[in-house]
Amino acid sequence: MKNRRSFLKHAAGTAVAASLFSCQSQEAPALDAPRAYEPSDRLQGFKKIVQEPVLDASLLAHPVKIASIEIFQSGKHYFIKATSDDGATGISVTNKKYIRNIYPIILNRVIPHFLQKDARELEKLIENTYMGMLNYKWQGLAFWVGVAYVELAILDLLGQVSGKPIGDLLGGRVRDEVAIYYASGNRGNTPEEEMDHLLRLVEESGAKAVKYRLGARMTYNTASTKRDKALIPLVRKTLGDDATIYTDANGSYDVKMAIEIGKILEDYNTAFYEEPCRFDHYEETKAVADALEIPIAGGEEEVSTRQFMWLMDHSILSVVQPDLLFYGGLTRSIKIARMAKSLGIDCTPHISGSALGFLYMMHFASCVPNIGPYQEFKGNKDNVPVSADDSDLQPTQGVITVPKGPGLGVTFDPSFLTKATKITSI
Repeated sequence: MKNRRSFLKHAAGTAVAASLFSCQSQEAPALDAPRAYEPSDRLQGFKKIVQEPVLDASLLAHPVKIASIEIFQSGKHYFIKATSDDGATGISVTNKKYIRNIYPIILNRVIPHFLQKDARELEKLIENTYMGMLNYKWQGLAFWVGVAYVELAILDLLGQVSGKPIGDLLGGRVRDEVAIYYASGNRGNTPEEEMDHLLRLVEESGAKAVKYRLGARMTYNTASTKRDKALIPLVRKTLGDDATIYTDANGSYDVKMAIEIGKILEDYNTAFYEEPCRFDHYEETKAVADALEIPIAGGEEEVSTRQFMWLMDHSILSVVQPDLLFYGGLTRSIKIARMAKSLGIDCTPHISGSALGFLYMMHFASCVPNIGPYQEFKGNKDNVPVSADDSDLQPTQGVITVPKGPGLGVTFDPSFLTKATKITSI
């Protein structure tokens, strides 16, 4: 052991001496001048889009100071209520799976940045929330979901104050009805069982489009691949040539398998292929996109505006899918939609689950021109006690009517609000 240390010490000394001698006796090679960074024309355009306001504050003649933002539990449901100094209120109902885990972040790291501020400056407040208290170090789904629910409550508040639906506040309503696709959440069942399930979804809603899942979620195996290869032709054969069919792999494949499955999807005229590779495997996803003709969809896990810019700048996504909660709300997502529009591609948002996610999608779709032909719909599976005067909030013949009332345009069962208990601390 002693001899080994002596050898290493001698070798290190010799190396250092040789290095010094080399430096003294030889002229250092010239270094290439650093290349100046020049953003692409696309990227420069995206940066300009991000700076353009989404909320039309001209529809609100007077300041709307936020007096309080509170979290409540009402039975199995949770909601956030924003109240102005004048007593106007706005409500967002949250997915109980999320709120149970992230409400301390909302209470301690999100809400304080909005209090006693003018709600008409919503976009600036969201940016300040991100930068304040070093919250940028907390960037991720848990942080941005909290911001999204606070934003939605404030948008409902601003709608109540202005008498305008959310779509009018966010650039102007461009449609009153939205065509939907029903998404199956199944994996592991047989192709025949999944086909029966898809047929039930179509029958119940009248939807002209469906989405089913491939792979085994973030992985694949022999059984899942066998199912995939049987299900793809079965769905097309059963639904016919006129049906629009989407698929979601939830990041199941490596590049080789993603391309193999993608070519089969192309053979059966599939309209888009969502997340063929893991969501953060960007180079792999690009390799798949470059090898296939089928449009690649993705973005539901993204929380970074700059990352969305990169994905679009490199022509990886043909359908852009910010999740309206994961990405931090409607105003941020509309900026992504505008970037996509500048490239002539669709922004079809992802809907993360339950509560009133379907309603938030409807208001997004009401004011975004380039949403694509069909929007993801999961319905009021949590049975939130809510209604609208001008919409039954359910699709008829595959089309759902967007409420036109102020804010979210819905009315909550009075007991849902009055019997709620406030959550005040962790």
